[in-house]
Amino acid sequence: MDEKKKPYGPASRAIHAGEPRIKYEDSITTPIFQTSTFTFHNSRDIEDYTKKKKERFEYGRYGNPTELIAQRRLADLEGAEDSVVFSSGMMAITTTILSLVRSGDHIVITDDSYKKTLEFCKSYLKRFGIECTIVPFGDYDILENAIKKNTRFIFSESPTNPYLNVFDLVLLKKIADRHGIMTLIDSTIATPINQRPLEFGIDLVTHSATKYLSGHNDILAGVVLGRKELIAPIRDLHKSMGGLIDAHCCYLLLRGLKTFPLRMERMNSSALEVARYLEGHPAVERVYYPFLESHQHHHIAKEQMTGGGCIITFDLKGDLADANRFLDSLEMIYIAPSFGGAESLITHPASVSYYDYSCEERYELGITDTLFRLAVGLEDTVDIIADLEHALAVVTN
Repeated sequence: MDEKKKPYGPASRAIHAGEPRIKYEDSITTPIFQTSTFTFHNSRDIEDYTKKKKERFEYGRYGNPTELIAQRRLADLEGAEDSVVFSSGMMAITTTILSLVRSGDHIVITDDSYKKTLEFCKSYLKRFGIECTIVPFGDYDILENAIKKNTRFIFSESPTNPYLNVFDLVLLKKIADRHGIMTLIDSTIATPINQRPLEFGIDLVTHSATKYLSGHNDILAGVVLGRKELIAPIRDLHKSMGGLIDAHCCYLLLRGLKTFPLRMERMNSSALEVARYLEGHPAVERVYYPFLESHQHHHIAKEQMTGGGCIITFDLKGDLADANRFLDSLEMIYIAPSFGGAESLITHPASVSYYDYSCEERYELGITDTLFRLAVGLEDTVDIIADLEHALAVVTN
């Protein structure tokens, strides 16, 4: 008997997973099925479809061939049984949460989660009679004590934004199992290359596919992944909510995935080099990067992750005026939100994400006047460092 064929590696799967070898008109790439509806051949064709004797497509909101290939490939890369893609990462998160809860339920979420995710849980879920408890990230005793009889799940990011805190997924799984509740992790910053939460027993994983997965700063997309029985109700609600990703975006996502492992390898190595440079610069107060030994969750990151990703958060010495001079002196690195694309981007959370917060509110969340989030791109590392060096020199002189 022949030995079982060895599974493809991540780079090969990123190119081939989820798609048939022979495609429409022998195309090498998955075609863009730019259509809103699909025709039936006859009445028998309708009956076979409605009685689930035949798998096919009916209407664009319920599925598209290009979308299907993207879902299969993402599931393969994450090690999931199934996935659903959405029009954005937030659509993936909100639809997933709404599909899992009902009036009278309770959820637990960590305070280091994305601002809009926290706003949705704090403000909008209350309208449906769903209670939300926000707990400090990393305090596992408080987290466990927040669990109630009606708690449905625990939600967190790992690593988090902007401080790149890393959740102990093994401990999270143990806590959840003791209470018989589900676990959800937004793993956007880690990616399936650097961390696969499902392998630690996490129930559902979400990503903003806008970031690393597509990798070119040209689409919005999101995905949720997990076991088939958990994905099924999310897919059903998705059909009603209508937050679908169109076929052209799916095509661009598939295109980006083909270089995804190569991009992550470059970003992991470049970001670590840049993080070490920043940590040694006299104008920098502190650097947050999970693969730096100085990070408070370095030991967990090394156990759970294979790379630190492209995001580096750092605090300058000085004040807001110094922060603005630094920002205005950058020549190659773009001032912009988001991350995971080819271009290096930097953002100043105090004036972008938290512009509508008071100084006291920002500082309570750890968002200082001199805090920056740098997303290292695919440029030559020496050029990224040179641009930072030039801008930091303006601050120190």
